[in-house]
Amino acid sequence: MGAGGCVQGKGPGRLVRLHLGSREKPPKAEREKGRRHRPPFLGRETPETAAAAAELRRVPGLALGSAIRAKLEVARRSAARLDPFPLGLGRLPGEEQRAPPFPTPPRCRSPDSSSAPLRSRRRKRAHPEQRSRASPRPRLAARAAGAGPRGGGACPSVISCASGRRQPCCVALYLLLLLGEGWLLAFGCAAWLCLDWETPCRGGRRSAWVRGWGVWRCFRDYFPITLVKTSELDPSRNYLFGFHPHGVLVAGAFGNFCTEATGFSQLFPGLTPHLLMLPFWFKVPFFRDYIMSGGLVSSEKASVSYLLGREGGGQVAVIAVGGPPESLDARPGALTLQLRSRKGFIKMALQHGASLVPVFSFGENELFNQVSNPQGSFIRTLQERLQKIMGLALPLFHARGVFQYNFGLLPFRRPIYTVVGAPILVPRTPHPSPEAIDELHEMYLEKLTRLFEEHKAKYGLPQDKHLTLT
Repeated sequence: MGAGGCVQGKGPGRLVRLHLGSREKPPKAEREKGRRHRPPFLGRETPETAAAAAELRRVPGLALGSAIRAKLEVARRSAARLDPFPLGLGRLPGEEQRAPPFPTPPRCRSPDSSSAPLRSRRRKRAHPEQRSRASPRPRLAARAAGAGPRGGGACPSVISCASGRRQPCCVALYLLLLLGEGWLLAFGCAAWLCLDWETPCRGGRRSAWVRGWGVWRCFRDYFPITLVKTSELDPSRNYLFGFHPHGVLVAGAFGNFCTEATGFSQLFPGLTPHLLMLPFWFKVPFFRDYIMSGGLVSSEKASVSYLLGREGGGQVAVIAVGGPPESLDARPGALTLQLRSRKGFIKMALQHGASLVPVFSFGENELFNQVSNPQGSFIRTLQERLQKIMGLALPLFHARGVFQYNFGLLPFRRPIYTVVGAPILVPRTPHPSPEAIDELHEMYLEKLTRLFEEHKAKYGLPQDKHLTLT
């Protein structure tokens, strides 16, 4: 309450005892003596405290609480002028000076105040040890809601296959370093970025340790993802894999070619895969090193030429031919591929004599729903304009949540089967003619269509489903 000590009061047929201040009990002899004669005070007794205790014995039981608060307030103020430890707070018998175990409790409210505010105030300002024992339910409710040090606001998911999700975190970390005490480290990262600027176009900087992380196996099993081999590939040659469809996040390409979760090295020994990614992502500090460790490289022309022109072979450049515009059509059941006007990868294969390999990922478009955006609509027009300005497509996708399946940004758990087709041998032509490019392009479309038709029934598509090439 207001001060330390112990007060005894007798109401009608009851004995009321109030412990204040220190939790330590006086000796048994003192307690027995106090019961027979007077209320014991561990500190100095003043005339005011004696009068208050005597009056308390005459107060009826129902009004005892308010009377205790009123009388002890007067006694506390009087004793505070004489004793730095009012009513013996924190003092033991025979001990002259001792600091209180916790700060002096707040003043009591006046007798005419309502008891409900007083109880709420006393509960708020109670000692932390008393709060932890008296009210465990608020802590349990906080943990159930995901708050506090033991709760998490969201479930730690291993399916952030879109590496771009970590990009805002990396930017925020860099800004914190730059504007805070780590500015020197931020300048060092900027200097490293300038010195390492060409690495994404020179094969990147892959890490076998990162590619072999156990979290990628959890990522594989979430969908799950399966890599299917249909033909042997000679490790003495370089290859250009055309990945279809792009989907929203290219989850199949990431799981198969940026990790070892699906066993690429065992299926295709001697080959080193490199997934091509937009150059924009390699300009973000920290994030660029993370994605390069998995085998991602820039999709610039110089990067593709470096990989396909390597002597000795064994290099695989994996490109999602449809690109970001194709992701705007990625929704369950969609089989539209933007291929008719895309011939740049055909020209690169001819210039370096790299074999073309069609790759189709069944289930890639089944992972996310997307807001309706037909051609000519306002949403589609805005998306296309932003794509031309920034080079990034912004599909408005949604799928499921962590604990519910109606709405969220997590992909659906749909199986993905990535089928690698047979290679198309390409003669090296440093300066290919438009006719040669068109001829090889038609051959590639034919091989891709045949690959789809041969395997669609095996992976759950009806016979009346066909590819739409635009």
